[in-house]
Amino acid sequence: MLSIGYIGNGKSTNRYHLPFALNHDQIHVKTIYARNLSKVDWERIPSIQYTDDINELFDDKEIQLIVVCTAVESHFEYAKLALEHGKHVLVEKPFMLTTDEARFIFDLAREKGLIAQCYQNRRYDSNFLTTQQVIQSGKLGELLEVEMHYDYYRPDTPNQTHHFSQYNSYLYGHGAHTLDQAISFFGKPNRVHYDVRQLLGTGRMNDYFDLDLYYDNALKVSIRSSFFRLVPRPVAAVYGKKGVFIKQTEDRQEEHLKMFYLPQGHPDFGLDLPQHYGTLTYVDDDGVYHEEKVISEKGDYTRVYDDLYKAIVEGHEKVVKDEETLAVMEIMEQGISACR
Repeated sequence: MLSIGYIGNGKSTNRYHLPFALNHDQIHVKTIYARNLSKVDWERIPSIQYTDDINELFDDKEIQLIVVCTAVESHFEYAKLALEHGKHVLVEKPFMLTTDEARFIFDLAREKGLIAQCYQNRRYDSNFLTTQQVIQSGKLGELLEVEMHYDYYRPDTPNQTHHFSQYNSYLYGHGAHTLDQAISFFGKPNRVHYDVRQLLGTGRMNDYFDLDLYYDNALKVSIRSSFFRLVPRPVAAVYGKKGVFIKQTEDRQEEHLKMFYLPQGHPDFGLDLPQHYGTLTYVDDDGVYHEEKVISEKGDYTRVYDDLYKAIVEGHEKVVKDEETLAVMEIMEQGISACR
């Protein structure tokens, strides 16, 4: 059994973590720390202790893993404290403020024989898992271009933000998802071209980014996001020498979570319907043209906790590697540097 304590009792903990930690039969969620227990935005879970004394987490010998689900400005402090108290630590995206902070945390974890990891649940998005499966099938032939989009039409967010913040930017907030997906599958790129903008002008929120990651054999992976896309671009478009795969819609786990349709007791949680399936078009080795729907892989953020259980309790190598998180941090830090 893996016993967990959470720092933070907001949307991150309650929407993106607890439904999946509680869905794992070898995980015990023991305690949640919140600075203000009188603020009750989420229904409390009877089996969990709630406290406004953070030392109840740090001093509890039963708790092995602390999950940090607070504003990014506090990630470093809480992660450092957890490690210094002998706890493994899982930290929400974008992990730390800087690459240097991330290196410090990873070095401290290694020094103490503990695990520090970024919460990269989007590796288990159905669209990303399906795209990987199509690439690995070989039907596309040698890859030439991969496009990954994470679009919104939320103009109110940048319109109501009248200052620039490096860390509360669109690149840090959402680029951390798709950058990690790309690096986890394709590795660290040889070079990156950055187009990171403030569409509403200098001194405003970063609300757009377009990153081109270049690899060997002419492969380019483009990661693009905008707050002003009334009609979103395909979540994935993969072009090879023999074909193309287009997946229009994103993973449905978040859609279901927002409706409080949770994984417990719902075997269809997060599952794509036929209208969400991607289309694979290719020419086979005999020159025969094919166009077919690809049944989506099942997305499941519970797998993040399963990975950690295996790493902490069973001694497996952790799935989200330090060098991958550092590569994501470096790219985000470099990309946002031109904005002010």
